[in-house]
Amino acid sequence: MSQLLPIVGPDSPEATTSIITIQKVKLKDQHLTCEFTEQRTDDAPPRAFALTCAEQIHPDLTHALSRLVPHLCLLAEQLTETPDFWPDESEELPALFEPFTVTGFSMGRHQSGVTLIGQRELTGGRVLNLTTPYQSFDDEHGSYPCTGLLETTLATALTEVEAALRGKCTDYRQLDLFEEATTTIIPFVPTPTRA
Repeated sequence: MSQLLPIVGPDSPEATTSIITIQKVKLKDQHLTCEFTEQRTDDAPPRAFALTCAEQIHPDLTHALSRLVPHLCLLAEQLTETPDFWPDESEELPALFEPFTVTGFSMGRHQSGVTLIGQRELTGGRVLNLTTPYQSFDDEHGSYPCTGLLETTLATALTEVEAALRGKCTDYRQLDLFEEATTTIIPFVPTPTRA
C-alpha cells in the first residue's frame, strides 16, 4: 500500500489525498489498463476501479516492467540463471532477453505476492503467452531464490504504475494541421431556389 499522496498537483492547498492499492496491471499498445482500489483516508472503505489510460505510458514505466523480464524467464522456466544474467539498473537488458516482454502482473491479496504475465516471440514471428506461477513474498520454504529482488523490482514498477494513474505519461505535442495559417476568402454565390 502506498503512502498518502496528492491527487491534484504537488503542494497544492486544494489537493486531496488518497491511498491507491494496485491489483492488476496490463499493458497493450503502450496503453495502461489497471484495476485498483482507492481510499481517501486510512479508515475509509476502499473503492474499486478499472481504468484504461488514453495517453501512452511514460518510458519510466516501460523500463520498470522490463526489469521484471529476468524474473519472468526464471519463474516460467524459459531460461536458466547464468553469472551475467542480472543486468545493472541503468543498462539495457542483455540480448538473451530480447524475445521476452512483461505485459502485466496480478498482485496477491494484500500485495503479498505476484503473478507475472508476459510474452515470448518465437522464431516464426508467432507469440507464446507466458504466465508465471504465483510467487509469494513470504514463502518460508524459498522455492524461488530471488524473491527479495523480485519484490524490490516490483515495488519500483508499482510506483511507476501509480504515477501513471496520477497523470504521468509520455509528453506529446499535436502537430499543426497546416504549416502556416492562411486566410482564403471564398465568395458567396447564391444558388437559385427551385419552384
